[in-house]
Amino acid sequence: MRVALVIKRTAWDLHQKASTPRMRGLLARHDPTVANIRPAHEEHVATVETVKAALADAGVDIVRIRTARFDDREFDLVVTVGGDGTMLRASHSVCGAPMLAINSAPTYSVGFFCGANGETATAALGAALNGRLKGAVLTRMQVRLNGRVVTARVLNDALFCHQSPAATARYLVEYRGIVEEHKSSGVWIGPAAGSTAAQRSAGGKVLPLTSSNLQMVVREPYDPRGKRCRLTRVIAKPGAPITIRSKSREMRLFFDGPDQVARAVLGDVVTFEQSSEPLTVLGISPRRRWDE
Repeated sequence: MRVALVIKRTAWDLHQKASTPRMRGLLARHDPTVANIRPAHEEHVATVETVKAALADAGVDIVRIRTARFDDREFDLVVTVGGDGTMLRASHSVCGAPMLAINSAPTYSVGFFCGANGETATAALGAALNGRLKGAVLTRMQVRLNGRVVTARVLNDALFCHQSPAATARYLVEYRGIVEEHKSSGVWIGPAAGSTAAQRSAGGKVLPLTSSNLQMVVREPYDPRGKRCRLTRVIAKPGAPITIRSKSREMRLFFDGPDQVARAVLGDVVTFEQSSEPLTVLGISPRRRWDE
C-alpha cells in the first residue's frame, strides 16, 4: 500500500525557521499570547513519532507530502497529522482515497474530523490499513464562478464577503425562484459537515453529519427599512442551487479557511451546489455530534 502522509507545521516550528525579535521577546517573558506554542509543539511531535513508527511497522510505502497540492490517485490512504485545518487543506487534493485525520495535539486543537489522536493512532492506522476502520462518507460542495467550476471539494464551508472585513457585502441572492437584495457582513455556505463550525456560530442549524443538504447563513443582515429578508437562513436540498450575484468590485470567496481564495467582482455570478465528489473520512461515526 502507498500512504500519503501530511504533517502540520506547528507555530513553534515556524518560529524556529523564521525567528523574529518580537517573538523571541514574547517567549522570553512568558507572554500569555504564546504560552501554548511550545507544549502544543511537543505534543504534536510525540504524535508524529507514533504515526511514523506505526506506518513503518506496517511495512507500507510512505510518501511525505510537502506541497499544497498532490494527486491522491497515487495513494491507497491519505493520513494527516495535525488538526482540522491540516485535514481540510489536504482534502482539496483528495477525490477517491479515504482519509484518516489524526489530531496531533488534542489538548490545544480542534479535531472534529479527526478519527484518532496520539493515544489511539497506532490502532486506528492498523485498522485503516487492513480495511477494518469504519468512517463516514461526507457530502462536499461545488462552487461555480460565472459557470466555471472553481472547486468541487468544499467540506467545511465557503465564505462570500467583501475583501475588507469592515466593508458591507452587497449582493443579490436567489434560491428556488426567490430573489433578494442583501447588505450584510457576508455569507457562510457549506455542506452538513461544516454546519457545526462557522454556520452554527452565526446562528445556523447543526445538520446530521451525512446529510446531503447545504446550508446558507447570512452574517449580520441589514435592512434600514426594517424589512425582514426571507433568505438569511436557507437549507438547500440537492438539485436546488444557491446563486449569488456580486454588487461589488471587491468581493472574495474563501474555501475551507483563509488559504484558498477566489475574487468576485461586480456582476459575477457564484453558484453553490452539491458536489459529485464526496469524501470518505475514516474513524468518525456518521452520527458524530459536534459536542462529543
